[in-house]
Amino acid sequence: MQDFDLYVPTHIVFGKDRISGLKDAVAPYGKNVLLTYGGGSIKKIGLYDKVIEQLKDFNVFELSGIEPNPKITSVREGVRICKDQKIDVVLAVGGGSVIDASKNICCGAYYEGDPWDLVLDCSKVKKALPLITVLTLSATGSEYDCSAVISNSETNEKLPLFGTGILEPKVSFCDPQYTFSVPRSQTIAGAADIMSHTFETYLVKEGNVLSDAMCEGMLKTVIKYTKIAIEDPDNYEARAQLMMVSSFGCNGLLAIGRTPSPWVCHGIEHEISAYTDITHGYGLAIITPHWMSYSLTEDTVDRFAQYGINVFDIDKNLDKMEIAKLAIAKTSEFFKSIGLPQTLSELGVTSEHFEDMADHMLSHWMPVETAIRPIDKAAIIKILNDSL
Repeated sequence: MQDFDLYVPTHIVFGKDRISGLKDAVAPYGKNVLLTYGGGSIKKIGLYDKVIEQLKDFNVFELSGIEPNPKITSVREGVRICKDQKIDVVLAVGGGSVIDASKNICCGAYYEGDPWDLVLDCSKVKKALPLITVLTLSATGSEYDCSAVISNSETNEKLPLFGTGILEPKVSFCDPQYTFSVPRSQTIAGAADIMSHTFETYLVKEGNVLSDAMCEGMLKTVIKYTKIAIEDPDNYEARAQLMMVSSFGCNGLLAIGRTPSPWVCHGIEHEISAYTDITHGYGLAIITPHWMSYSLTEDTVDRFAQYGINVFDIDKNLDKMEIAKLAIAKTSEFFKSIGLPQTLSELGVTSEHFEDMADHMLSHWMPVETAIRPIDKAAIIKILNDSL
């Protein structure tokens, strides 16, 4: 059993029509509110109007158009508004990209320099405006964690921002009804993201019975309910199950007592989307099985076999290596069955920048020494080439 710290201060408000409590959640923090959102889907589904009605007694300023793979340019504009308008609280309405950008805005509001500095050096994150979220997409878990991912198109970088005890949302409203209108493409990308968060934590050198079971339950939930949500987008139970597991992907609960994970697949995918802006979940779905195949050795076979037996019900009497290889194949088959791309080439990615990507990951990502199988530049490039 590994030592661990767990701090999860966010108040999750989950269920139908819970946005009725938004006014009371915002009120303790002040009157000046920055409302952040993306491309306008919240207006199409009527959520924007409900939010504005709840905020009728507040001074509301808006930042719209936050992109997938949120850009530092949007963050800079949000920080400018916060400083100019003396914003008291930020309200992010949307998916992980909106929430991630809002986290950078919240800490940038108290920083005198460029908010990108905070991404490059998270030790500079000292204070942040309070953040409240209304979730509209089951994917990143940003509604329940202290991290974000921000892209800089000028430098071709996509990097994480961390702030334990600082960047966690104060309250997150999670109503599965607001995901009914999410298109299939985003639903399946979100499923891949949730599964990848779980794999990154589960497939490590040392686990334990409790957190293994939580990870396996997460994976089985996504496998079961994603197909239902695709076939019946308004199925509340399916959307609720996916929204619930989304929130637990990155808040630290799955990692208790386990070997620390360097999240190799996320590190690699961030490099790809920094150059190409591909959909994050798509990239993860492509890379993950190849990372699994690279990581499968005689030393790691037990964990992959456990995955195959407990998640896919593969016959435990088979040879362990056979079980492990079947588990990896079934992972790919599931991704394919829900319509996820199978190769980077399908997304227009070439090998042009693979060397630079590997170098940048090793110099800017978290230390990779604790990976289930040691990984270096050659290994990263192999996984990328295998994913083409």
